[in-house]
Amino acid sequence: MNRRAFLTALTTAAAAVAAPGTAKTVLARDAAAAGDPLATLLDLSQCVGCGACVAACRDAHAADYPEPKKPFPKMSPARVKAEDFSGARDVDDRLTPYNWLFIQTATVTRDGRELTVNIPRRCMHCVHPPCAELCPWGAAAKYPDGAVRIATDICLGGAKCSSVCPWHIPQRQTGVGLYLDLMPRFAGNGVMYKCDRCRERMAAGERPACIEACPNGVQTIGPRAEIVAAAHALARKTGGYVYGETENGGTNTIYVSPVPFSELDAAVAKGPGRPGLGKTPDVMGEQANLATSVLLAPVAGVVAGALRLYSRAKDARKARDTEDRHDADA
Repeated sequence: MNRRAFLTALTTAAAAVAAPGTAKTVLARDAAAAGDPLATLLDLSQCVGCGACVAACRDAHAADYPEPKKPFPKMSPARVKAEDFSGARDVDDRLTPYNWLFIQTATVTRDGRELTVNIPRRCMHCVHPPCAELCPWGAAAKYPDGAVRIATDICLGGAKCSSVCPWHIPQRQTGVGLYLDLMPRFAGNGVMYKCDRCRERMAAGERPACIEACPNGVQTIGPRAEIVAAAHALARKTGGYVYGETENGGTNTIYVSPVPFSELDAAVAKGPGRPGLGKTPDVMGEQANLATSVLLAPVAGVVAGALRLYSRAKDARKARDTEDRHDADA
C-alpha cells in the first residue's frame, strides 16, 4: 500500500468515527462501490449569472445557518478577533457562513471583443482534502460520495481547514458551537461553514439544490471518471479549458471555460471569501502534511467521537430542560 492509499484509509476510518451512518443516494452508493465518487461538471459557457443557484442554496440551507450568542466571549490572546457575519446575512457576492455559493464574474478580451464569464464558486470537494486530513478535531471529513463536509455540531472553529485550503473556502462565525461550552476564551472562536453538497437532499435521492435550480443546465453530477471524460470532450468540442481535474491533487468540482483560467484568475476580484482560479499546489502531496495527517488521523477520530458524545449529551440536557419547563407551565 502506498502512502496516499494508506492516508486515505486512515482518513476514511476517522470519518467513520466522526459521522457514522452516512446516507447516500443510489447514484452515490453505486459510484462509491465502484471506487469512483461523484463529481460535478460546470460548463461556464452556459452560465448567465442569474443567481438561481445562489438563491436555491440559501433556501436549502436556511435551517443550517448559525444563530450566534452575543456578546461574544473575549478571546485570549487578544489579537484573536471575532468573525461575525450575522449582520451581513444578505451578502451574496462572496462566501460567508450564510452564503455557501456565489457567482464570480470575469470580463476578458478574446479575439478583439469583450467576453464575460460567470463562475459559480463554492467548495471544490477535493479528492485529497487538506481540510479533512489536517483538521485536529476530526470535524471535517471526506465521504464515500466524494463530498467534503464539516460536522458543525463538533467543529470548534479553529480555522485550520480554511488556512490549509488552497482557495480558503470555509468561513467562520463566532459565537456559535461547542467552544462556548468548553473553553470560550481559548477554544476555536466559533464554527466553520461551507458547501456540503446538499447532504440531506442527496440522502433523500435528490440532486443538490444548485443543480436542480439552474435554468440552463450549467452543472452535471455523476461518477468522477465520467465527469472528467465529459469535461475533456466538451473542451475539445468547444476549444475550452479544464480546471479542477489536477488542481490540489484533483477535485470533485470540474470547470470547463471558453477562456484560459489564467485569464479568468487575473480578471476576477479576489480576497476574503473570493477565491482565485490560479494554479494551486497539491497540499497533501507535501511530505510534512502527509506525515502530519498519518499521525493525526486516528487521534482526530477519537477526539471527534468524544466531541460528538458531548454534543449529544448537551442536546439531551436541553431537551430535558425544555420538557421540564413545559411540564411546569402545564
